[in-house]
Parts: sequence; C-alpha cells; structure tokens
Amino acid sequence: MKLRLFIIAIIPAAVIITGIYLSDRHDREPLKVLLFTYILGALTVIPSVIVEEFLIGFNIFPGVLGAFYNAFFVAGFTEEFFKRLVVLKYPYKTKFFDEKLDGIVYSVFATMGFATVENIIYVAYRYTNNPFIGLYRGIFSVPAHAVFGITMGYYLSLAKFDTNIDRKRMNMRKSLYMPLIMHGIFDFILMAEIPQLTMIFVPYVIFMWVLNQRKLANFMYDSKSRVIGLKRKE
Repeated sequence: MKLRLFIIAIIPAAVIITGIYLSDRHDREPLKVLLFTYILGALTVIPSVIVEEFLIGFNIFPGVLGAFYNAFFVAGFTEEFFKRLVVLKYPYKTKFFDEKLDGIVYSVFATMGFATVENIIYVAYRYTNNPFIGLYRGIFSVPAHAVFGITMGYYLSLAKFDTNIDRKRMNMRKSLYMPLIMHGIFDFILMAEIPQLTMIFVPYVIFMWVLNQRKLANFMYDSKSRVIGLKRKE
C-alpha cells in the first residue's frame, strides 16, 4: 500500500520536471546541477516545517484573519523564501545560469523538490485513508508549486541579466513577493472555508497557468533566438 501511495505521490513532480527539462531544448542545463538543485529543494522542507511551526505559535487571529496569516505569512512566505534561497545560493551563481530560461528551469526543479517531499507526506503518510488526496494534489497542489517556481524564476532571470541597478533590485524583490502572493491566495481560498470564495478556486488556478505559460513561452523564444544568434556568429 505504501509503495503504491509513494509512487502516486512522486509522479506529478516527475512529470513536471521532465516537461520543463524538455522545454529547454536549445541549451539544456547539466543533469548533475539540476539534480542537486532538486535535492536541495527537497531538503528545504526541513527548515520550512521548523519555521512554520514557530510562526503558527504567533497566530492569535480568529477565523478568516487566522487563515490569512497562515496562508500568506506561515506557508506562503516561509516556503517561497527557502525555495528561492536554494536557487540564489547554488544555480544562480554557476556559469550554467547563462540565459533567462535557466531561471525558470532551476526554480521549478527547486520547487518540485520541495513539492515531492510535501506530497509524499500528505499522500503516503498523513491522509492515507483518503483515496482522493493524491488526485487532488496531483491536479492542483503540485502544479501550483511549479507555477510559483515559474514566477520566481522569471523575476530572478530579469534581475540577473538586467544592467539597470534599480530594475535589478525591483525584480529581485519580485522574485520573492510575487510567488508569495500567488501562493498565499491559493492557500487562503482553501483555508478560509468561505463557500463563495471556493467558487473562484479553479478559475484562479487556470489564470495562474495561463499567465505563467506566457512567461515560459517568452523565455523559450529568447533561448531559441539566443542560440540561433550564437550559431550565426560562428
């Protein structure tokens, strides 16, 4: 039983990172760097849990305010901070981070590392008696982490390759607070337990996917143009 649940838990992230890896067709990143980024992302579950438990202790707010605090400050801020930290401390500093698409690729690998461990905890251990939890998380939660990663990587790349100091700093800040806001809204809709609010959950998820698919498509086009330009120079 546990093996079957374990497999169910890891499949969504495996599919997503495979898709992102194949999307980087023109200048793929070294597998060892991607793998290490993924592992570091998985390890961020440890500090995230510790900090989240600490922050939950300060949640003195009732009802909807308490849900808002947990969604944005406990889950959103903590998880996005540590996932972003992985990218900044490792792949961001390597010579392989040499085009804008790389920010998205590395950020998604880091976020999928985190999402894999989180999904295993939920599917294989915490909610083993719920046959629908794996399906729900595979359709919504794990892909949502990928979307947050695309947003994060998009702004990290804008920051890395911009020569304007003010814009660089602005995009560096956005690489944290934009995925944080998206993550917070996603969790708040579920935590607030407001029936009218849950009606916008699926439209919100679709909106996030469309918005970030455009970001990914733009950087994929830039990657192709860059490689073609380099070949012409040769």
